[in-house]
Amino acid sequence: MELLHILLTLVVVVLGTKLFYWYRRRLVFIRTIDKIHGPPSWPLLGTVLYDLVPRDKLFKHAMARTQTFKPVYRSWTGPSAIVHLTRPEHIELIMNNSKNIDKGFGYNFLHPWLGTGLLTSNGQKWFSHRKMITPTFHFQILETFMDTFVQKSDILTDKLSQQLACKEGFDIFPFITKCALDIICETAMGSEINAQASSESDYVRAVYDISTLVLERMMRPWLWPSLIFGLTRDGKRHEENLKILHGFTRRVIEERKAARAAGGVREGNDLDENFGNKKRVAFLDLLLEASESSETPLTDEELREEVDTFMFEGHDTTAAGLAWTLFLLGSHPEHQDKVYAELEEIFADDPGRKINSRDCAQMKYLERVIKESLRLFPSVPFIGRVLTEELQVGEYQLPVGCMLNIEIVSLHRCADQYPNPEVFQPDNFLPENVQKRHNYSYIPFSAGPRNCIGQKFALLEEKCVLASILRKFKVISLEKLDDVTIMIDLILRPASGVKVKLEPRHKIN
Repeated sequence: MELLHILLTLVVVVLGTKLFYWYRRRLVFIRTIDKIHGPPSWPLLGTVLYDLVPRDKLFKHAMARTQTFKPVYRSWTGPSAIVHLTRPEHIELIMNNSKNIDKGFGYNFLHPWLGTGLLTSNGQKWFSHRKMITPTFHFQILETFMDTFVQKSDILTDKLSQQLACKEGFDIFPFITKCALDIICETAMGSEINAQASSESDYVRAVYDISTLVLERMMRPWLWPSLIFGLTRDGKRHEENLKILHGFTRRVIEERKAARAAGGVREGNDLDENFGNKKRVAFLDLLLEASESSETPLTDEELREEVDTFMFEGHDTTAAGLAWTLFLLGSHPEHQDKVYAELEEIFADDPGRKINSRDCAQMKYLERVIKESLRLFPSVPFIGRVLTEELQVGEYQLPVGCMLNIEIVSLHRCADQYPNPEVFQPDNFLPENVQKRHNYSYIPFSAGPRNCIGQKFALLEEKCVLASILRKFKVISLEKLDDVTIMIDLILRPASGVKVKLEPRHKIN
């Protein structure tokens, strides 16, 4: 009994000592964070009560909060500290840092779907996969996808032609989203889902549904524990969607591997001599080739994670970018006229011919329009990071373990970087104006080591889709910006879509 008493005493002493030192570290952490001003905070709850607003008012509330507390402020989600950054010189400190690259807590909710692919992974796995995948986004390879961009854009314009008789207008967002899904599915996996032809696809439905479920879970802390979430109706729907999404991707991987083994897929290193060949190579084929030549080939599960990541990042963000650009052009006919005039000049030799990559390279004004749209409405409005090393930001020393919220949507509205920041002005992206700004004043595709690997792909796709639409139709927005409710989902989207009318395109006199 005496020995047991001694052992129990030792356990209590050890645990008490650990608890004491944890509490002391925690107290230092809290005091350090609370040196930064921010919304009122309550014990255990943090600033949750301050941010307790309906989802359709969350964007306006977040922008108002930033206006009140910027440029650097803190909030608390329960026990988790978040420091918000809104200035380019502060954001550069984290974006241009090769060590503080770990993603924030919110990305954990994507793990069941995306695993630890490029978007969600950290450390050595992220580094090795990034190094392996980067060559598959070479511009010469991207050019081989033009046929897919054009083909799916033609289907889109045919679908939109059926809406010309709709004099009261319609929501163009679902049409754009299905087109983007068709494009990314064929380019990422080499497989067609024909989302534009049929909305009954299980895969299409599962992509839409799981995105909603992930966001709703993020917004409800009581659903964060996987055990609790799995018992709910939403948790069961989430699991059913995962089976559909993962099953489809795994089946495609098996088929592509079998085709490669049988010699039925052209390899990426044949691109130079076969340039212009109509046979398409998917990212999955290029990834398989890169993996096979690597010292540490990707497992089937790692392949699945990366392909699912391509699918997630490559359709929703692009669809949002396209929809916002059409909304802005439909609201500013003078800029739409300039885009059309540029297209008329590019296709003057043959107005009816298909778009190619050389045409896209000449679409300078359209490119400025796309960039300005992404400035005002970045598809991903916030990026989360967690500090693995201390960081000095202005007068504040940020501790290890602190989460950062990089507010892209606020950054893009810095008045000292963009005169009249709320006004749609494509000339913000004239070369002489770009040179005047801070290098980190515009980051719709992130920046630094963890920048978006597919940004050239996205820009080429958006040019092709927008040019296809604007060559055939004049777009008229039926709502003003003040009437649009902006929603913060996994992307920045208009709550009720983008309501437009279309008119057959006539030549500008």
